[in-house]
Amino acid sequence: MCDQPPPTPHGPAPDLFTWEFAADPYPAYAWLREHAPVHRTKLPSGVEAWLVTRYADARQTLADNRLSKNPAHHDEPAHAKGKTGIPGERQADLMTHLLNIDPPDHTRLRRLVSKAFTPRRVAEFAPRVQELTDDLIDRFTRGGDTADLIHDFAFPLPIYAICDLLGVPREDQDDFRDWAGMMIRHGGGPRGGVARSVKKMRGYLAELIHRKRQALPAEPVPGEDLISGLIRASDHGEHLTENEAAAMAFILLFAGFETTVNLIGNGTYALLTHPEQRERLQRALAEGDRGLLETGVEELLRFDGPVELATWRFATEPVAIGGQRIETGDPVLVVLAAADRDPERFADPDTLDLGRRDNQHLGYGHGIHYCLGAPLARLEGQTALATLLTRLPDLRLAADPAELRRRGGLIMRGLRTLPVEFSPPRSGQT
Repeated sequence: MCDQPPPTPHGPAPDLFTWEFAADPYPAYAWLREHAPVHRTKLPSGVEAWLVTRYADARQTLADNRLSKNPAHHDEPAHAKGKTGIPGERQADLMTHLLNIDPPDHTRLRRLVSKAFTPRRVAEFAPRVQELTDDLIDRFTRGGDTADLIHDFAFPLPIYAICDLLGVPREDQDDFRDWAGMMIRHGGGPRGGVARSVKKMRGYLAELIHRKRQALPAEPVPGEDLISGLIRASDHGEHLTENEAAAMAFILLFAGFETTVNLIGNGTYALLTHPEQRERLQRALAEGDRGLLETGVEELLRFDGPVELATWRFATEPVAIGGQRIETGDPVLVVLAAADRDPERFADPDTLDLGRRDNQHLGYGHGIHYCLGAPLARLEGQTALATLLTRLPDLRLAADPAELRRRGGLIMRGLRTLPVEFSPPRSGQT
């Protein structure tokens, strides 16, 4: 999938970005942490970038303001810049979102949207997340004793949740589900399908913003949806353009659902392949103790998190990371999956321990670009896992783990499918 990596003083680096690597990248990351912690490699797209794999270096890099999120700082020709972001976002005029900008614009836009993700707002949304979770489990258990937990549960739950938060009408949410499904196939669909889906979503968001602006009441109402809040900001002197509003809605949808799909999918898979930890959590839930659920979700984020590499950064001046000089314009990718298994930071890092304390993982990033939707993702992850384990106590894998495949793509880490078996709940059981 990519050129052979350059040799190091300790011999050739392991092959990266192969299908074998995707199934279990952690041994390769352990080698890089020890022998080449800041490693230059050619990615499958042909772009050369630095991979940062140690925890201390990763944390420093994520907070370093000399590393820009703006692709304009990439030193390669313009045609290569399209290989460093979301396919189709440039053509759809959706570049001005939080993952592509720096302060002061980043500060302004993040402030405008952060009110939607306060602990209070997320807590108010909890009953809706529980309702969606129960409804999806009702649907797939009604059909028998098997399911694909990605297609039937982990994928639709965050899609419908973020659509509700944004204010997408219920009758339009299945269209969003179709577009989002194409966007996360990462090459598994028809050629150009991702870009077409991004374009359709952009057109829909522009129309929805226009409709909501026409119907917007003079004063905010309790529980006002996020798109209406963004429109209100742009209409009341906070200088949010229509393109910025559309780009913000787009990235909240895009970044706000795939990470949660992977959290639920990877987390369920980890529990099903570590039965002693799964039983430990089930006992705690049966006793009404949610403390292990909270620490457990943090451990699942660390152990096999939804985001393998942090999104792109570009050096705006020469920078030293881990003793390695990074030149102006060089792309830098922080390997969160490697940093979160660094034995210099985490005891027994390859062991899943749901009760792990002092678990300051980097699964949702660090610094000013720390994931805005992390509180919502945690709520969805905790609700999904607790409800699955409670309602389907004998949930089990229905496939050989060696047969499961990961989706392609550079940034995210998630399963294509997760076949499971279970005893259907008795009538009236919740």
